[in-house]
Amino acid sequence: MIINKPALITPSILSANFAKLGEEIKQVTNAGADWIHIDVMDNHYVPNLTIGPMICKTVRAITTTPLDVHLMVENVDSLIPEFAKSGADIITFHPETSKHIDRTISLIKESKCKAGIALNPTTGLHYLDYVMDKIDVILIMSVNPGFGGQTFLPISISKIIEARRKIDIWENNTKTKKSIILQVDGGVNVNNISKIRSAGANAFVSGSAIFESINYKETIDTMRTEITKSDNLK
Repeated sequence: MIINKPALITPSILSANFAKLGEEIKQVTNAGADWIHIDVMDNHYVPNLTIGPMICKTVRAITTTPLDVHLMVENVDSLIPEFAKSGADIITFHPETSKHIDRTISLIKESKCKAGIALNPTTGLHYLDYVMDKIDVILIMSVNPGFGGQTFLPISISKIIEARRKIDIWENNTKTKKSIILQVDGGVNVNNISKIRSAGANAFVSGSAIFESINYKETIDTMRTEITKSDNLK
């Protein structure tokens, strides 16, 4: 089902050491990161406060790796242009934070970024029904958003399977060359990434499993090995 789709490892800097963020970015990029995941939280939509466009701009200045910005904020439309100007390549938002989902997607596209929709564990996949032709990424949250280091919710597997089914049906019916990326965020590690891949994901956000490991390259390489094992079983 997904064996021909690329597997993207996207370390989340939420778990990085911010006292030496530049060094952390360089190390994880050299270790093989495909994207850098930037979690933006406003202490309103989620109970945590993290970073703004200035940090995104700082990260952009030290790497050419695509910046994957995940907005967990209210009034999301006001921040999209700022993050786009600061170097974001992908901007993902939660449908609950938008007054008009199609308009928010259009704003991201007008800002020359790829657009993604993020779905919390209790948010239904029906939000995807009328926007599949407009989005580039579907992000399945496998924890409740707000904090790093949480444990993967097993119930997420069935949701990933169903999201992959919807993507495959849409791609087959439209005969499009466009491929929607199915990303999973929350508790992803070397022990469960194979199962997540088998369910249909092809982008994997991992924070503490990478940044709290002794050797970033070894951890990312192990993740890729586990993904390959999963693909070879098909």
